[in-house]
Amino acid sequence: MKVDLFNFDLPTDLIAQRPMVPRDDARLLLGAGDDIFSNHIINQLPEFLRPGDICVFNDTRVIPARLKGKRENTKIEITLHKNAGPDVWHAFARPAKKLKVGDKIDFSPTLNAMVIEKLDGGETVLRFNAAGAELMEALNTTGAMPLPPYIKRENLADEKDAHDYQTMFAATPGAVAAPTAGLHFTPELISALDARGVNHTRVTLHVGAGTFLPVKVDDTNDHKMHAEWGEISEASANAINQARTNGGRVIAIGTTSLRLLESAAKTDGTLSPFSAETDIFITPGYNFKIVDMLMTNFHLPKSTLFMLVSAFAGLDYMKKLYAHAIKNKYRFYSYGDACLLARAK
Repeated sequence: MKVDLFNFDLPTDLIAQRPMVPRDDARLLLGAGDDIFSNHIINQLPEFLRPGDICVFNDTRVIPARLKGKRENTKIEITLHKNAGPDVWHAFARPAKKLKVGDKIDFSPTLNAMVIEKLDGGETVLRFNAAGAELMEALNTTGAMPLPPYIKRENLADEKDAHDYQTMFAATPGAVAAPTAGLHFTPELISALDARGVNHTRVTLHVGAGTFLPVKVDDTNDHKMHAEWGEISEASANAINQARTNGGRVIAIGTTSLRLLESAAKTDGTLSPFSAETDIFITPGYNFKIVDMLMTNFHLPKSTLFMLVSAFAGLDYMKKLYAHAIKNKYRFYSYGDACLLARAK
């Protein structure tokens, strides 16, 4: 499909720069089908779900993956992208053209990395002078939250972002971008879902920085997704299968949960444990196997995520829903509001 089909105009003043406080006071746009939209608040979510449904959350934890350093006298900014070993990371560098294999980048008096490979698409492969837990500790001291480029800060992400850009489910370190639909949830909202009889479980997909990369081709067939590592435990797979057997719906909280579930699901809609990389790219025409509903934030024009939601609910429908959101001043992107979508028939 032509990438231009997924374009729309968004006023820049609708791009959220901070989240709502409390988190579940953000707005929720309900897409009920037949071009019917209704405006709500996130804390009303239990009203739209049924006893026996199951919500699937991504419990990845965002690491401080943005680093500022120097190669001799040249300032270099690094965003880690994908872990490739105890001390090796793929990264996006600015300015990437200033780096060559063998260069050393100093991030602090005790943390540095060497460029060991340059890849297509602007990726740089770095080997750090620390590994494993020692490297994570150094990143926590030196790095900052890898906020997307449309969230503007004078410098790197601040101390408030260190809390705001992490979901309440964050447990398994490895993501370099937040699973943003999960940012809306609070203990109070989980308690309300429990009281409603809605089940929930967790999966892990380490979101990569590739989620922010623009689609630079004219046709979706020519776009290559970056691979991300995901895991679904036997307990989570069993819980989801049991909910479906009992007539419950599977509600993916965020596109990351949806992509992992669809990567692991069999054609008959059952789910097996999963531990592998996935580069699934979902566009209109995709046959969904397991997810019935999707709660997600509002995404960028011509992005792979807007393509995904268009595949899920229908392209024409999503354009109308986004037009309603813009007209009603919904807040967009990572720190913005959310919508709840039913899968198109």
